[in-house]
Amino acid sequence: MNPPPPDGARILLVEDDERLAPLVVRHLADSGFQVSWAADAVAADAHLRAHGADLAVLDIMLPGEDGLSLCRRIRRDHDIGIIMVTARGQEADRILGLDLGADDYLPKPYSLWELEARAKAVLRRCIRPAVSSGPRAVQQAGPFRIDSDSRAASLNGQILDLTRTEFDLLARLAGDPGRVFTRDMLLECVRGGETEAFDRAVDTHISNLRRKIGDDPKTPAFIRTVWGVGYRFHLP
Repeated sequence: MNPPPPDGARILLVEDDERLAPLVVRHLADSGFQVSWAADAVAADAHLRAHGADLAVLDIMLPGEDGLSLCRRIRRDHDIGIIMVTARGQEADRILGLDLGADDYLPKPYSLWELEARAKAVLRRCIRPAVSSGPRAVQQAGPFRIDSDSRAASLNGQILDLTRTEFDLLARLAGDPGRVFTRDMLLECVRGGETEAFDRAVDTHISNLRRKIGDDPKTPAFIRTVWGVGYRFHLP
């Protein structure tokens, strides 16, 4: 069983719907979270600068600056979890949100209990150490050095700028070179098996990870696609 998220974890809800927001705030607060509400990106930025947060729940359709732009900036400036929510349920929107650094995506209308479950899952993943193949805190896989205690990874001595999801994927794959991981296995790794997801979520994160490690997607040196199954890590 996965451990619960930390008591009183701080959630920032960024939502302009004045009827929905109080319901979400009350439900999450009743579940033990410290919840703050911002109606737009300006208020969200001000809150994060002044108070911080452990998780942001962002609506894409905000007045003024939209949630996608805000997501990009939060991922750049703050080390917190991000869940995107929107009435636009197309897969393209989900992929774009994940590509910008969101940890999860929830289409509207959504169940408050599902949002609570996803928030707990993201928070658990944010605070747990990366999965490794053994008791070592540091993995050395060819030119990669992966430190699960500091959650830092380097390639040929150069520190990699990875999101939590990208770090967890790299640690999982590099921890067992040659093993084929299905998409379901990787989803369980990065989301703790707690939330319903879709295959393209893993593909999007793998694409981002490949770009950051300089892996050509057409002829990847390290993260290779096993068509119809998933991925495996190759040491040249």
